[in-house]
Amino acid sequence: MARHPERPHTSDYVERLIEDWTPLAGDRSFAEDRAILGGLGRFRGRRVLVLGHEKGADTEDRIRHNFGMARPEGYRKAVRLMRLAERFALPVLCLVDTSGAHPGVDAEERGQAEAIARAIETSLDLAVPIVSVVIGEGGSGGAIALATADRVLMLQHAVYSVISPEGCAAILWRSAEQAPAAAEALKLTAQDLQAFGLVDQVVPEPLGGAHRGRAAAIDAVADAVAQAFEPLVAQAPAERRRLRREKFLAMGRALDKPGAPATS
Repeated sequence: MARHPERPHTSDYVERLIEDWTPLAGDRSFAEDRAILGGLGRFRGRRVLVLGHEKGADTEDRIRHNFGMARPEGYRKAVRLMRLAERFALPVLCLVDTSGAHPGVDAEERGQAEAIARAIETSLDLAVPIVSVVIGEGGSGGAIALATADRVLMLQHAVYSVISPEGCAAILWRSAEQAPAAAEALKLTAQDLQAFGLVDQVVPEPLGGAHRGRAAAIDAVADAVAQAFEPLVAQAPAERRRLRREKFLAMGRALDKPGAPATS
């Protein structure tokens, strides 16, 4: 369901929720990466910077956006825009929807791992509030680059994992037919991840999934995001940064405690 082609994408959220939308493009170094959508606008009257993976709506559009798989220039664009948001004291809203960063040789040649690491580092260092929402797929470092936030929300039927079930099955069993078993072992559902403390809130979807009630799903995300931003904007920047860093440093420690959810 997280991969349903009619599921709302970042562009749909922007169209419905963001007023005075002004897209910003380019990493000022190599090229524009259409897999990462970024720009300025107003969310319920509040000026914000929006960043998100864009998969595209049809075949031609998906090819144009590289199916939401960003190259290094996409993550460097994200870093540039996050620093711009910090300069003008704008909260950052990130929408995560990617099967992973682009795995091509060209991306590796231009420093894919370094670009993702810089995006994560920048997110941890920002003085402004950051809220991220996993709206579809959250795949590996390509997702974490936009999901290192003060509050991480996740739609009910979205998935978030270190690797796709198919990739995991290919490594462990050398067969894509084992993808269902891999998915079970990965514990990639919103409910599992909330139990592990890796996401802060699960946003309910309409019956049958977000694609069955696109407007209702987007509005539910908007309500959750607005609620998440409220306490964050009241925090002092230094305190906000400290709490964000501690949040991610603490991940995984809870699994060592008695009574923690089983991982397999």
